[in-house]
Amino acid sequence: MKHNRWASLLGLAQRAGKIVSGEELVVKEVQRGRARLVLLSEDASANTEKKVTDKCTFYGVPLCKVPDRYTLGGAIGKDARVVVAVTDEGFARQLQTMLDRS
Repeated sequence: MKHNRWASLLGLAQRAGKIVSGEELVVKEVQRGRARLVLLSEDASANTEKKVTDKCTFYGVPLCKVPDRYTLGGAIGKDARVVVAVTDEGFARQLQTMLDRS
């Protein structure tokens, strides 16, 4: 049930235009200071995980892990996605709360 709630909220954020997906686009949003939360799938490659984790740590952006790339992609109505950035503070705060509880 918790999975469905955060995935539904992420889908709503996608429809509101507050989501950026894809490694390079997410890294650019983090560097520009627009990313409020980054979601990274557990099955990301070691290289991608290190790059995204290092950027988020350096720029002070919260990072949450989600089960897999298919769950993450499905939540935003796309194919598999490894990393997603939320650019809205309200969506980011609520998603982080939901994911921290699970």
